[in-house]
Amino acid sequence: MPVARSQKQSGASKNKADLFQLFISSYILKQIPMSHYVQNNLIAGEQVEYETTYHWVIFFSLRALFTLFIAPMIDLYTDEFAITNKRVVIKTGLISRKTIELNLSKIESVNVDQTIMGRIFGFGSITIIGIGGTREAFVNIRKPLEFRKKFQELC
Repeated sequence: MPVARSQKQSGASKNKADLFQLFISSYILKQIPMSHYVQNNLIAGEQVEYETTYHWVIFFSLRALFTLFIAPMIDLYTDEFAITNKRVVIKTGLISRKTIELNLSKIESVNVDQTIMGRIFGFGSITIIGIGGTREAFVNIRKPLEFRKKFQELC
């Protein structure tokens, strides 16, 4: 009997972790509408094919702790990562805005870097390399492999 109880307890703790991740990803992230930069700057005949944002792991950092979780919430709300049928559009920043808009034909590669924790929890860094040597890296992106896969499908 004690073995069965310990198995139930470990299963219960695993279920609690799964429920926590489900709560974070499905409730909190979906309650925060993304900014509308990408939608407002689409050109004729262009449509969004894939859109992502930061992973919930951004809330577990010193930066989040020191800013009382306001800085990661602002990042989550204002930063956009999108692939359209014609280009890749990335917008970061609230007050000072940084945008990167590269035509799909002008992108040499999209590299993905993931740590062990990133592979387990589904986050990583993407680096977009343009033809002219432009190199832009973005960290803690949710589902970076899907981002790269969608880019490769459209090229």
